[in-house]
Amino acid sequence: MAQRYGGKYSPQSGEGYPGVAPDRVPQPASEPRHPLAKRPGWLIAMAIPFLGHAFGNGPDGLVRGLGAFALIAGGVFLLREGLRAEAAWSARRVARRPAIPRKIFGSVTVGLGLALGAQAPEMGLAGAITVGVVGAALSLAAFGLDPLRDKGMEGVDSFQQDRVARAVTEGEKHLREMREAIARANDGLLSARVERFGETARQLFRAVEQDPGDLAAARRYMGVYLEGARDATVKFADLWAATRDPKARDDYEALLTDLEGNFTARTRSLIEGGREGLEIEIDVLRERLAREGITGPRD
Repeated sequence: MAQRYGGKYSPQSGEGYPGVAPDRVPQPASEPRHPLAKRPGWLIAMAIPFLGHAFGNGPDGLVRGLGAFALIAGGVFLLREGLRAEAAWSARRVARRPAIPRKIFGSVTVGLGLALGAQAPEMGLAGAITVGVVGAALSLAAFGLDPLRDKGMEGVDSFQQDRVARAVTEGEKHLREMREAIARANDGLLSARVERFGETARQLFRAVEQDPGDLAAARRYMGVYLEGARDATVKFADLWAATRDPKARDDYEALLTDLEGNFTARTRSLIEGGREGLEIEIDVLRERLAREGITGPRD
């Protein structure tokens, strides 16, 4: 018989939190997606003629054609990864710049592929280099540069930024693994359910990014609880694929509902706590200004 997934560190039901309706969940939202994410695919299509020239033109033509196509395909892969990294960087309030400038490297690799494929007696080496440089420049113009700076908040030291960035990265990793696991169930409704839970979790991520001081209160949710949700998703996906047990499905959806209630309540408490702290700071500042005669006392 299927049992509810849980354990020592599992959060309790959301019913104990006032104002939280477990059945009210956000609409599905996938991971951040760059608006140019589909554009690199056209480069692959444009590189196909190199494959045609690779055959029937001797060993040199074979090497140039296959090499050019392979370089352009590798550049496209780097461009796609760079766009994905940029989308994640843009979606976060606190983020480190990508460790590897993938879009820049991808554009250079595309340029090398074009230069290799463009070699011909009538063009010469200078002409091939010119084609490669122009191709790399056009690629950079089309896709832009990678984020070259860290993004944080003023007044927050780099140590706190690093802690928050690592915690968010870990949480996003767990959510991604949940999506990959539930995809094995081949059930669109379940996939959408996991996406809704992921959006609820990201609301907590954004609250912590706005106030890194809240990381201590949210770390267990972003780490232990999400890791447990991922493990439960993996186990459920395997069981569902093998048995299609409706009881297991009900238990898994109940788990997601409980987690959503807890995550929503924690996010709300962090936001309300930050608002209360701001009001206290304002009152203290007003009292100090009044004592110094800068402003009059407030009733």
